[in-house]
Amino acid sequence: MSTFGSIYRVTTFGESHCKAVGVIIDGVPPGLPLSEADVQPQLDRRRPGQSDLTTPRDEKDKATILSGTEKGYTLGTPIAINVPNQDQRPHDYGEMDYYPRPSHADFTYLQKYGIKASSGGGRSSARETIGRVAAAAVAEKYLALTHGIEVVAFVSSIGNVAMEPMSVWESQEQEAEWLGRWKKWWQYLKTVQRKEVDASDVRCPDPEIAQKMRERILASKNVSDSIGGTIVCVIRNAPTGLGEPCFDKLEAKLAHAMLSIPATKGFEIGSGFAGTDIPGHVHNDPFILRGERLGTTTNFSGGIQGGISNGEDIYFKVAFKPPATIGQAQATATYDGIDGELAAKGRHDPCVLPRAVPIVEAMAVLTIMDTLLQQLGRKAAHTLLPADANIPAVLIGELGKGKVVGKGKQVDGEVA
Repeated sequence: MSTFGSIYRVTTFGESHCKAVGVIIDGVPPGLPLSEADVQPQLDRRRPGQSDLTTPRDEKDKATILSGTEKGYTLGTPIAINVPNQDQRPHDYGEMDYYPRPSHADFTYLQKYGIKASSGGGRSSARETIGRVAAAAVAEKYLALTHGIEVVAFVSSIGNVAMEPMSVWESQEQEAEWLGRWKKWWQYLKTVQRKEVDASDVRCPDPEIAQKMRERILASKNVSDSIGGTIVCVIRNAPTGLGEPCFDKLEAKLAHAMLSIPATKGFEIGSGFAGTDIPGHVHNDPFILRGERLGTTTNFSGGIQGGISNGEDIYFKVAFKPPATIGQAQATATYDGIDGELAAKGRHDPCVLPRAVPIVEAMAVLTIMDTLLQQLGRKAAHTLLPADANIPAVLIGELGKGKVVGKGKQVDGEVA
């Protein structure tokens, strides 16, 4: 479907080469200061034609808020945001009437609907993500104002050029050194900022690695080929309690969100697949009192335990395949099964990663916004109940806060 979210509901519209794309947002809290100036910066980071690493399609992606605001404030009613398509070239796609592009959505869309957009990728095009980014810009302002939540994504690898090569666990003797590298990585995720990411047109905050990534992308572009990579995203200051057991766990919602982005092929959170090599006594995140709340000394969990946020930084990685549309001639078949050859025309990214960074941030923001509103609703509903002094302290997290626990006793570190 074209709608994402339960309370903060985002419905995108438009195809790659239609008159306009955009979004309708339902569930925006009323009274939020909002104008196009809040939306445009993220659209500018996503738009094509930013450098020689991206498609030269010349779209300005200027957003217009059509409804849901008055005198610079949200009304609580649906917000519609429209972005015109200005540089369409449907004539570049004539051969698509006969040939499905290898690894693209042409064939599957035709099989599903019995009809498809005749130019570009239609709804499978990354142009659809404009609506997601616009909706997330609105949500991000609310998250920042109410909870100080920050979301930063960056390109962590292009091909085999990687920013954070984590070594495989080898032995107990190397534990301290190995753990030190992870702790350095977690500290980096606490401090990296968007301005560092945007300092490079690759959107990698490490200048030396960014240059190598740039060279790798251009090497593919120069032979009319493409290349994939990974993006890491960190969510800071997310409150505890986000995520809904059992089927809407926070990591499941994030995975759903990320894998809905065009060209994605993988998702891992926290230690991810690397965690399969780590002994449990190292991988477990011990609790420690940090200020007035519990925190953890390590963060292999990626800020989520039992499907619910624990207050630590949430971080994950998303894998993107090489763009399917390339300039090289490729063997394929026509829709009626006749062997042929297709060399795609049009303007395409040799690597989607640099432009995908704000899209990953957007889907992370939309997920956090929706789960936060769910949790706030639950808390508000609870406050309407009469206070009950008879609720056991162990049930409401008041152990160690001077409250009587009654007959509870410690059994193997747990209260029975």
